[in-house]
Amino acid sequence: MTSLTLSQPSRLLQASDLLLLLVALVWGTSYGVAKQALDYYPVLGFLAVRLGIAFLLLAPQLRGAGRRALRPGLASGLVMLAIFVCETYGVLHTSASNAAFLISLCLVFTPFVEWLMLGQRPDPRLLPAVAAALLGTWLLSGGVDLQFNLGDGLMLLAAGIRAFGVCLIRRLTADSQVPPLAFMAMQTGVAGLGCLLIGLALPGGLPPLPTAQAFWLGSLYLVLFATLFAFYVQNWALARSSPTRVSLLMGSEPLFGALFAVLWLNEALNLQAWLGGLLIVAATLWTSLARR
Repeated sequence: MTSLTLSQPSRLLQASDLLLLLVALVWGTSYGVAKQALDYYPVLGFLAVRLGIAFLLLAPQLRGAGRRALRPGLASGLVMLAIFVCETYGVLHTSASNAAFLISLCLVFTPFVEWLMLGQRPDPRLLPAVAAALLGTWLLSGGVDLQFNLGDGLMLLAAGIRAFGVCLIRRLTADSQVPPLAFMAMQTGVAGLGCLLIGLALPGGLPPLPTAQAFWLGSLYLVLFATLFAFYVQNWALARSSPTRVSLLMGSEPLFGALFAVLWLNEALNLQAWLGGLLIVAATLWTSLARR
């Protein structure tokens, strides 16, 4: 009986580790899946579909105590709109592997955004991480033969807005008990509606919804696994494991993204690009350790 009791936390920890690796795998593949879906429909229309489906599934969470999410969810939803638009246009104009590596720089940017927004001075130990991240981005973008394109720039912008969004959420929800699923419902609803309205307002509007099976399978995969499942598992794991352990396991996301892009989308990464990507991953992991 005693051995069973002692082994139970260990089993839970192993389960959370495996699930977090699965989430990192899902998030890593999401860039390639989104890139394929964009072959069938424009960015804003695709985002309206993806976020709209997520909102419909989460909308019941806005009842009762979920109404506390209305006000903070509105502001955060507008930030999510900016993140998704920059990120998805970035995926459209760069490789899925570059997108996976560059978006992970959010973790490096966050301490400096905290300094600006919340007055929390960054730990000096973060400076090597910043240097590694800059060197990695330079190598990933071509090194001496720099080929930094629009998509790469949009992914960096998305990473910066993500860092701002994390700090904003902390400020909006610090003194209130906002149900997480209700908060996510408001975020996806505001962002999805924003994408739809902007898409309809542009010249020519949005074309009819595609009928291609690949588009709908990709969209459902992103909604069910890259959004609902991934965020639920992340929150569940944080309640059972240390933030450092969670961050380290989630740090494998860009590597999974690059492998998926190479194996599934036949993208080519040379040795220099792999080295740059690994430096970015190392920078994000160092940032996570230094902040703990």
